[in-house]
Amino acid sequence: MYQKIKRLLDIFISLTALVILSPVLLVTALLVRVKLGAPVIFHQERPGYHEKIFKLCKFRTMTDARDASGALLPDEQRLTKFGRLLRSTSLDELPELWNILNGDMSLIGPRPLLVRYLPYYTKEERRRHDVRPGLTGLAQVNGRNALGWEARFAYDLEYVDHLSFGLDLKILFLTVAKVVKRSGTLSGADQVVADFDEYRKKGGAG
Repeated sequence: MYQKIKRLLDIFISLTALVILSPVLLVTALLVRVKLGAPVIFHQERPGYHEKIFKLCKFRTMTDARDASGALLPDEQRLTKFGRLLRSTSLDELPELWNILNGDMSLIGPRPLLVRYLPYYTKEERRRHDVRPGLTGLAQVNGRNALGWEARFAYDLEYVDHLSFGLDLKILFLTVAKVVKRSGTLSGADQVVADFDEYRKKGGAG
């Protein structure tokens, strides 16, 4: 029952946020175009509810700088100071409000990870897709980039098993507090754990 109410809340909140934050979205888009180039919006396929693939929308945070042979430089060399600012303030995540309005995502839920990770999940870990992925979630307010994969999935499954309005409200308040403190709740500029597929290939638990 709550999932139906949750969807109505997602529509109302995302639509309201898009209207209120439209000046911020416009200014950010202009700055991204000037400082980082086009396209302004970065799209990437992610698995969503029941592992249905959708295109996640974000403001781009990296340039298209290439080496002498034409190959893209490593991410850390293409991530500019401005890009790090977008990530640390979570401004790069604002276009995901469209994903929420469209029904691909929810305001609260497990973060959508990369499609290439799908073959490496255990049956239990796949349950994170039993709900819509979120702009923020339980793992994000409990450390996100500082967490190992097992801890992240434990928080994701705890959320799936205890989904409620009260839990969503708690996560929302904690997220706002962390964003205000610019503690990288949603995206974070620095990744401190290995990619999940590499983690599993090297014998990570699961």
